[in-house]
Amino acid sequence: MDVVPLSFPSISGTASINPAAAITPSTAVQAPAGTDTEFGSMVLDGLDRLEGLTDKADGLAVQAATGKLENIHDYTIAASEASVASQLTVALRNKGIEAFNEIMRMQV
Repeated sequence: MDVVPLSFPSISGTASINPAAAITPSTAVQAPAGTDTEFGSMVLDGLDRLEGLTDKADGLAVQAATGKLENIHDYTIAASEASVASQLTVALRNKGIEAFNEIMRMQV
């Protein structure tokens, strides 16, 4: 069985590139413009939706307890949606904290 070597096209001018000078601490960690605000708005939007689901489930629970709720399955569905959304939010928070801790353990 013959092993064929991989060939890559040569890039002109690679001798003048200094890898240490190409990446500086100020340029290595910069994100595209607007990324922070987009991520932050997505997180806040998700938390607002979670709050809306729990408020809806709480309101339907009060109606069910007072006897004003005609269809109990509406409360069951709303409570399940709120529960799943809460579990997802907690799981995402835990993964975020785990990733942050892993980054903090990295040696520089």
